[in-house]
Amino acid sequence: MTHPTSLGVVAVIGGTGAEGSGFAMRWARAGLDVVIGSRSAEKGARVAQELKARLGDVKLRGTSNLEAARMADVVVLSVPYESQTAIIEDIRPGLAGKVLVTVVAPLLGEKKGRYAPPPGGSAALEAQAQVGPETRVVAAFQNVSAHHLADLDHMVDCDVLVCGNRRADREIAIALAQAAGMRGVHAGALQNSAVTEGMTAVLIAINAIYKTRNAGIRITGIDA
Repeated sequence: MTHPTSLGVVAVIGGTGAEGSGFAMRWARAGLDVVIGSRSAEKGARVAQELKARLGDVKLRGTSNLEAARMADVVVLSVPYESQTAIIEDIRPGLAGKVLVTVVAPLLGEKKGRYAPPPGGSAALEAQAQVGPETRVVAAFQNVSAHHLADLDHMVDCDVLVCGNRRADREIAIALAQAAGMRGVHAGALQNSAVTEGMTAVLIAINAIYKTRNAGIRITGIDA
């Protein structure tokens, strides 16, 4: 199994948003070398400094999305589906030979409680088609609520389903899940990401119906 500290530099594209910054803080606190990306290098640097002020002595910095991708060994994409194509096109020069872990899920409605199957089968499959074979795409973290990520003392009660065509690439996302305090679970080929992305809308709908923000997924019947 891949150990989190062997991942090298981890870039979080869209790292100034609620979800991206939450993961960035958790990974930096776990000892990973993290760089957050933003459309604006200045905003990326400013948000990174704000997060470091909360965390103390950690490896965390910020810059533009493209520069973050270029600096990284592993790239995490945490952006709205509507922005995915444009942002991937921007960072493509920094992706060759790397694993791109996508957190993206296509959702509809003001409260995002409906799944919108994309033309390419899933957001992750569309990302793979866009980046080409030199970059390996893995889908993970779609079912993790962003609400408590920034509360570093909060245990996120959710397994992370990881889809990708190579086991070694899925192990990278599983190591990231471990570093963030969660259990990663191999969930098969990248094609299965259509199911895990769709579950995001299901969990949001459950949250709305039951008036909570903590609905998550647990896989039973396998070793902890």
